[in-house]
Amino acid sequence: MGFFSFLGRVLFASLFILSAWQMFNDFGVDGGPAATELAPKLHLAKSHLSSRLGVTLPSVEVKQVVAAIVALKGVGGLLFVIGNIFGAYLLAFYLVVVSPILYDFYNYGPEERHFSPLLTEFLQSVALFGALLFFIGMKNSTPTKRNLKRTPKPKAA
Repeated sequence: MGFFSFLGRVLFASLFILSAWQMFNDFGVDGGPAATELAPKLHLAKSHLSSRLGVTLPSVEVKQVVAAIVALKGVGGLLFVIGNIFGAYLLAFYLVVVSPILYDFYNYGPEERHFSPLLTEFLQSVALFGALLFFIGMKNSTPTKRNLKRTPKPKAA
């Protein structure tokens, strides 16, 4: 049973670890293709939030955001593989923060060609988030083993 649990964690975390590895290798000077794809979406999300909140948000360099994404996915995935709950929290944080920005299906109408693939990717992220919540719930519900010394029962005379 323990082997299959480990195998499941490895397969699940490989989604995050391999994509982080690819982003790291493509990073370059400008942040790579991930920064190119993320820049307009981050700008749109920033302008939308600043108009809704009524305050100007500080400028964030896209290269730093991509570096943070690589760190969250890489470290979170590796910690998740060894069964650490903090890794699951890192991956869940990544999914909650990045998925609505990266998969912005809500900026398109249902008849536009971008809508369907972005909605599909967003729903996959929601499913991954649900799996992480399940892992966190299971990890929190399992009792920890305590190494308490039992007191011997008195022998009958």
